[in-house]
Parts: sequence; structure tokens; C-alpha cells
Amino acid sequence: MKKYIMGVLCMLLTFSVCLAENELVNDKKKTDANIIGHVIDAKTREHLAYVTIAVKGTTMGVATDATGHYFLKNLPKGRHTLVASFVGYKSALQIVDVVENKTLEVNFELEEEALSLDEVVVSANRAETNKKTASTIVSVVSPKLFEAIASSNLAESMNFQSGVRVENNCSNCGTTQLRINGLDGQYSQILLDSRPIFSSLATVYGLEQLPVAMIERVEVIRGGGSALFGANAIGGVVNIITKEPLRNSVALSHTTNVLEGGKTDFNTSLNGSFVSDDYRMGLYLFGMVKDRKHYDRNGDNFSDIPELNSETVGFRTYYKMTPYTRLTAEYHHMHEFRRGGNAFDLPPHMADIAEQLNHKINGGGLKFDYFSRNSRHRAGLYVSGQGIDRNSYFGTEKNLDAYGSTSDKTFVSGGQYTYSFNHLWFMPSELTVGLEYNFNKLNDKYLAANRHFKQTTHSTGFFFQNEWQSDKLNILLGARLDKHNMMDKVVFSPRVNVRYSPVANIGLRASYSSGYRAPQAYNEDLHIDALDNKMSIIRLASDLKPEYSHSMSASCDYYYCFGKLQVNFLLEGFYTILEDVFTLDKVGENADGYVIKERRNASGARVAGVGLEAKVGIPGRFEAQLGYTYQRSRYDEPERWSDDVAPQKQMFRSPDHYGYLTSNVNLCKQLKLSVFGNYTGRMLVQHNAGAIEQDCDKKTPDFWDMGVRLSYDIRLSKQLHFEINGGVKNIFDSYQKDIDYGVSKDGAYVYGPAMPRTYFVGAKFSL
Repeated sequence: MKKYIMGVLCMLLTFSVCLAENELVNDKKKTDANIIGHVIDAKTREHLAYVTIAVKGTTMGVATDATGHYFLKNLPKGRHTLVASFVGYKSALQIVDVVENKTLEVNFELEEEALSLDEVVVSANRAETNKKTASTIVSVVSPKLFEAIASSNLAESMNFQSGVRVENNCSNCGTTQLRINGLDGQYSQILLDSRPIFSSLATVYGLEQLPVAMIERVEVIRGGGSALFGANAIGGVVNIITKEPLRNSVALSHTTNVLEGGKTDFNTSLNGSFVSDDYRMGLYLFGMVKDRKHYDRNGDNFSDIPELNSETVGFRTYYKMTPYTRLTAEYHHMHEFRRGGNAFDLPPHMADIAEQLNHKINGGGLKFDYFSRNSRHRAGLYVSGQGIDRNSYFGTEKNLDAYGSTSDKTFVSGGQYTYSFNHLWFMPSELTVGLEYNFNKLNDKYLAANRHFKQTTHSTGFFFQNEWQSDKLNILLGARLDKHNMMDKVVFSPRVNVRYSPVANIGLRASYSSGYRAPQAYNEDLHIDALDNKMSIIRLASDLKPEYSHSMSASCDYYYCFGKLQVNFLLEGFYTILEDVFTLDKVGENADGYVIKERRNASGARVAGVGLEAKVGIPGRFEAQLGYTYQRSRYDEPERWSDDVAPQKQMFRSPDHYGYLTSNVNLCKQLKLSVFGNYTGRMLVQHNAGAIEQDCDKKTPDFWDMGVRLSYDIRLSKQLHFEINGGVKNIFDSYQKDIDYGVSKDGAYVYGPAMPRTYFVGAKFSL
């Protein structure tokens, strides 16, 4: 099978290279067809600096300079569409006829927009699409949010989307889990630039390891996505889009966080973007250093938030060979050390409890894009990979043998082709077909339990879809065929999406998709907990079967302007059926005294709910957004996780109510105020014996986690800005009150906000 895959990819590569060579021949002659112009604010008439001007259907584009002017050189002759886009403004386009040896002047006036309704997303159908007219609801986490909530990494930012929660699952090592529509983290597929290189191991701490300095935006699709992105996309898809160089710029920022009690968390980042004069080459560099001390909430000398030190560096670069071809490369290196437990000044094997991990992560990718001159054909080839080397210690009772090592290698390659029909049957449409190969090799050793776990997974997926598009109606029919080496049969995952707009400001959507998870080890299975001064390890049942899902959703999206006031309301309902759902049951102890948990199949489960999202704002003055989700996550039959506890239908760590709030107010031109927060309703969690006499279920209280940030921007010159900011996170110190004490603590008994009350102050230079 691998030979066939590589053969098809080689054919696609040869085809693309031939197309590129043909374009190179056609573009050797300079046309001297140029466009000059400026971009101004439609209201204030002020020139706007650093607005992106793109030639639609090509790789060509520039940014306006500090005075708001731009210059496009040597354009291909013919009719082109220019698109001007800028954060906080509505995009504008103009159609021009480019003539050889002639310079045209094209000016733009942009209208300020509070709600970013014209954002472009790629996750809806694996191609750039306007979010407002996409057939699938795509939520976007933007740099504006990163700044408003003073976040330094992705884990801090993802709670501010409807149906999405990030929570800490371990007080010793700080494992984070991203949950979409109430489902565990392993039900969500995390992508980096649309590539699934985040393996099961990478997702254990991956959201904390990604600095916002490298991220342009994050796109979230709730509900099944296996039809488009492969296995594990049952709960939803999180697509992390890294930053691309758009203009010459440099930014240096630092934030000091002081946790309640005096412990510190330092974050420093340096980023630079560099482009050539003709915008054919660009390079974006990023780096970040993080240093966080461990935090002990209850004074028992055991950490409730682990110590964390990390360094991240990387780049993204592009080279435009012709106006219709582009080569993009990305690389990132992360080094992270984290430790929880006690006796931090001693080696881990001299502590009563220690969970220590040392990660080295290297990853990157290469992508080739082709656009035809008539904008009918688009093709792309890509290859991405990531390698993780981890040294670990999971031990209690000063165990000398509790060291381990893990190697994890992930490789993804594929190709995609899109053809635009002017008219297919009843309206214009786009046909997309693609082929993707995924490979992962995991080698995990844990000496104390004599565990040597090896797992090699690989799957081949073929996807196809056709989307009929008009202003009023979108109909998308698609499917994906996957052959996974740990499953006997080929998996067929269909997808249907419909969008209908009876009037311009209302969008009605409905969707169905199916998904699957293979019977393999996932992120939670690789984590080792400390329970009652013992270690807990997870094994897979010998008869573990695949898990399948069916996801349905319906939504109503409403946009309106009341004078200057812009509003957007989204009401969405979702319903997911899980078959042979994976559960985790405590089955006893082995001969060495380790607590054994086993991954098994339950009969099934149902997850249903309603999400409400509201956005309101006046351009240049304020904007606010809030979201609320009500859901029920229940097994078909009561499930038993411990012999000491009655079986439960309710899924653990899945509250029925949760929501968020963000708001930004421009108090004056340079002074901005942000208020933000999360609400987490009551939920059922497991509490293992140790500090308590026997296992039990616990219904947690609800939590409000509110914060405030104030920033002031000082313009040192037209190009140089200096911002100072400060504020408080979790301002009411809403934090878990019944954390376990002492050496017999249950490290997995943790819930509520990830951090206590935290004061922060920061500064940022940008040029």
C-alpha cells in the first residue's frame, strides 16, 4: 500500500512541477504592468499602514507601508481581483484590467468592523473560505483575544469558545485536556497548519507548549470531522495556523505573572518578520522562554501546579517561484522541563512523589501550492513530521527504578486538487479530492513496572467532496475512506453540510458527519498518575474494538447593524451518538503493587446540547462576546469505574453548563480595557482512595474565573510602538478548596480554574 501511495504522490509532484515549469517559462518576460495606490479609513480619512493587498487566485500580494501606500509590480496581464484586508476592518475588493507596460492607480477605503465577520478560514472545506458564507460553523481564536486575556500559550486561550473547555487533569505534572462538546481530549483532532502531526503523546502537554507568538489564529470546528481530517475528529477539530511573514517587523514582549502566595511565572518572546522588496520571499522567526515556579495551594509541601521551564524557537518561510506557485516551509523546536511532587531541590528518586518530564520536540513541514491562471485549478502537495524524545520519572516512595523514556515519531504526507465548475447541474461548485498518509511510531519504556510499550500506526485516507455555492445556498457532499492498520475494514466516513440564507443577514446550517477512533493507545493512556503513594498505569483490553460516531448539528446565524452597533447571534444544537465508546475502569493492582486501569468498550453514549453565542460592538469603541453551552453527556448504560462506587451514566468531567465572556473597550485612542472570564458549572469527578478511605464520586461546585487587563500604547514614532499592560486573572481567587493533602494525595483529583489569583504586568516593543 505504501508503494502505491508514494507512487500517486510522485505523480502529483511531477504534474505540479510541470505546471510550475510552464508558469516559469510564461513569466520570464517582465510585463511592467504595475498597480499603485493607497488605503484609507472610510470614516476618518486617515491612511492605514500595513494593510494586505492580495491578487486573488495568485500568490502575489504586498502590504501598505507606514504611510498607507502600496506598489504591485510586474503583474500578469489580464483581469484580476484585488482584495484589501486588515484586522478590524471589512475586506474590500476591486476588479481591474491589467495592461502590459502600463501603471494603474487603485485606491481603497475600508470600513471599520468590530466583529470580524469577513475572516477567511481554511478548516471548513480544506480551502480558503469566507467564514460568514462557509457551509460549516468555524470559530476563530485570534491574536486580538491572546492580547485581551494576556495569554502566553494556547492552553490559556481555548476556553473562550462555545462548546470548548481546557482543564488541568493532574496536580503533579499539569496535564491539560481540551474538550469539545463535552467529550474527552482524545476525541479532538489537533492540527498544525491543517496537518495531523500532533500525535497522542504530543497532545498530553501540546497546548501548553505552543506559544501564541507563533500562532496567526486557531480555527475550531465542533462536531465530527473524520470525513475531512481522518481519525479522532469525533468531538471536533482544532486547526492551529502559524504566522506567515507579511511585512518587515520586529516585536519583543515580556510578561511577569505573580501567583497568589508569591510564586512567579515569567514569559518572554521575540518575533521578527522579514520580506523581500518584491514580496517573493518572506521569513517569520519566533522564540519564547517560559519559567514558572511550582505552586503549593494548601501548604502540604506537595505541588498543586508543577514547575515548568521551556524554550521554543522556529520559523516559517515562503518562496513564490511565479505568480501562481509557492513553496512554504515551517520548523519548530521546543524544549520543556516540568516537575511536580515535592523535594524540588533533590533528584526525583529522593522525593516522596515526583513526576518529572523532559521533552525535546522537533517538527516541520514543506508545502507546494499551485494556482492556474484562469483560477479554475488549485493543487497542493505537503509533507510534515514531528519527533518527540522524552525522559521521564513517575515515582513514589523514592523508587530508583521509576525512570522511563519515550520516543514518538509522526509523519504525514499528501496531496490535494480542487477544480472550480462555472456551472455543475444547478449552480457553481468546487470539487476537491485528496490523498493522505499518516504514520506514527511510539516506543515507551517505564522501568519500575517493567513496561515496554511499542505501537506503530499508519493509515491511508482518500477524501473527496463537492460543494455547490451561491449567495443563498451551499450544499456540500463529501466522504473519506481510511484504511487503518489496527482495523480490519476500510472506514467510510460521509459528510453532508447545507447552508441556506433566506435573507442576507441570516444563515441557517445543518450537518451530518461520522467518525471513528482506532483501538490504540491515546494521550491519557500514556499518562501515569500518583494514587495513594502508588503509581497508576493504564493498559488496553485485549478485545478493545474501534469506536464509531454519528454527529448532527443545526444552527442559526444572525447578523445585523443598528446604526453603528453591530450584532451577531449564533444558536447551535448538536447531537452525537457514540458506539462501543471507550471507557477507563480500575481493575485492581498487579504483583508489584501498581494500580491498574484498563481501557475497555462500553455499549454506547449520547452527547447532546445547545450553544448560544452573542457578539456586539461599535467599531473603534468597544466589542463584547459571550458564549453559553448547555449539554448532557450520558452513557447508554451505567458504567462502573471502581468496585467501591455505584455505576454512573453521567460522563466524568463534563459539566452540563459552562460559558465565557470577553469584552474590550477603547477608553481613549491609546488606553484599552479588557474584561474576561469563564463559568464552569457543577460536574462529576472521580476521587481515588488515599487521602480518603475509599474511591468515591464527587459533585464539584461551580466556578467563576474572571480577569481584567489594562493596556496603554505609546507611539515613539510612526513605526515604533511601546505598550505597557497589567491586570489580574482569576480576580476572585476561585480555586479548588478540597485539594488532597500529603503523600497519599490523589494527583488526578483536580478541577476548576487552572491557576489561582494571578497578578501580571507586561511590556511590548513593536517595530
